[in-house]
Amino acid sequence: MQVTSAKFQISAPDLASCPPSELREFAFIGRSNVGKSSLLNMLTNSKTLAKVSATPGHTRLINFFLINNKWTLVDLPGYGYAKTQRGERDLFAKMITGYISGRENLAAVFVLIDSRHTPQVIDLEFVEWLAGEDIPYALVFSKADKVKPGALKTHVAQFLEKIAPFTASPPPVFITSAETREGRRELLAYITATLADGGV
Repeated sequence: MQVTSAKFQISAPDLASCPPSELREFAFIGRSNVGKSSLLNMLTNSKTLAKVSATPGHTRLINFFLINNKWTLVDLPGYGYAKTQRGERDLFAKMITGYISGRENLAAVFVLIDSRHTPQVIDLEFVEWLAGEDIPYALVFSKADKVKPGALKTHVAQFLEKIAPFTASPPPVFITSAETREGRRELLAYITATLADGGV
């Protein structure tokens, strides 16, 4: 797939405010400092599609982007930013779970994992929730250029081992770097294949 156009559509505060659409949607989510905005810009060949901030937790709404006039990229707020007030964290959680559980045209959720670290509880809990809700998802290990290959391989294996008890089969795994553009072709190929088979 070649990304020839990427246009911002709308920001929504909750599921009820999300725009009606028959296009398949691919949502991206992860901890607030996982490098999501940089990865989305790399994926769409844009420097400005998703705002990159030095302050974690920049995304506050559900952001919709129309890609190639054929599918929608959805940028979800990050989870687990420690400096966010408890009430705001709860609001984000309700926003995220409401969208993921209730959006009928959601094709898949890409969960971004910082490849520099061993499995984090908050990531494991979120993946367990997705599996329990029977939501199609894939793991996207980010910042691969910032970790040694041996450590990267170990961290991925550890994560898959941790989620094995609540997953029927291992989810798709992508190794990515916004700096080197690693994983871009594989991610777009996965989206293309999902669109071709109806997004299930």
